[in-house]
Amino acid sequence: MSHGIKIKDLPASERPRERLAASGPGALRNSELIAILLRTGMKGVSAIEIGEQLLQKFVTLTALERASLSELCSIKGIGRDKAIALKSAFTLARRMAAELHGEAPLLDTPGSVADYLREENRGYEVEHFQAVMLNVRRKLIRVELISQGLVDTILVHPREVFKTAIAANASAVVLVHNHPSGDPTPSEADIRVTRDLIRAGQLLKIEVLDHVILGRRAAENGKDYVSLRELGYFA
Repeated sequence: MSHGIKIKDLPASERPRERLAASGPGALRNSELIAILLRTGMKGVSAIEIGEQLLQKFVTLTALERASLSELCSIKGIGRDKAIALKSAFTLARRMAAELHGEAPLLDTPGSVADYLREENRGYEVEHFQAVMLNVRRKLIRVELISQGLVDTILVHPREVFKTAIAANASAVVLVHNHPSGDPTPSEADIRVTRDLIRAGQLLKIEVLDHVILGRRAAENGKDYVSLRELGYFA
């Protein structure tokens, strides 16, 4: 495509949406599929050209999927809304892949929980508090977003956590949230919320198994998360 030509100015047979409708998604290049998600380009640059720039920068779709919102927005023509659309598409693809693998994953260790939620939380720029709902065999039922807050704080009420746990018929939950700063060390507020939720779970006969905080990999232990159970806060 020549620089500056808008998709709407192309013949209908060359427009990505029309080609997908006529020939199926397999007929489109990756940059064209990305252009469909972006919907529009910007002045002087088409959505396909922006898609090509994304692939030039990140090289592989895997690297593109792992890019944070701020990294995506560093590409000219990618604003917050377009970056969110891309993250949403990749998240749906990842969840579909998990469904295709069949049986629900076993999440019985803090490491397995961190592995399952790491990529989804990597790009968040504020704290997101999630509850991982598990059945009696510690296999995943679903993950619920309970709350999201500021860069360094979040408000969580036991009612919201256990309302969703009861609705999911969960026998246990693992609490998970991210620290956008990258340091997964629990704050006093994290510890206080954890203890409140443990007590509430005991009353409702729904066990709180752990609270996993995701951050960035620390040189001293090689982990990018901490487990409040492993730190002794569940004793």
